Amino acid sequence: MTRFRLLLACLTATLATNAFAQDMAATARDNAKVVLENDRVRVIELNMPPGASTGMHSHDDNLVVFLSGGSATQTMADGTTKAMARKAGEVLWSDPVTHDTKNTGKSASRTLVIELKDAKP
Repeated sequence: MTRFRLLLACLTATLATNAFAQDMAATARDNAKVVLENDRVRVIELNMPPGASTGMHSHDDNLVVFLSGGSATQTMADGTTKAMARKAGEVLWSDPVTHDTKNTGKSASRTLVIELKDAKP
């Protein structure tokens, strides 16, 4: 019985880790579109209607360009939340992160997420 519990715990941990390592282009579904991808960057355009969520996903180092302003709530992998208000034209840097972002504003928001890939030697 102990082996079964250990196996079950390992399987649960693996599935939870995979759930948090999802790709935003997949979790945000129709609200996300990859507009450029090469060996150095991937650019994702997000068009989030009010109430829409990106789903829990992960990024490596990235830049976020806010094409429109708006309000959002981010839920981090550990369950903590933070409210955000952004203006059109703002740009921010983000270290690797796992989170979900929900548009809490009254209008659609548009952003570009520029994910940096590992540089080749």
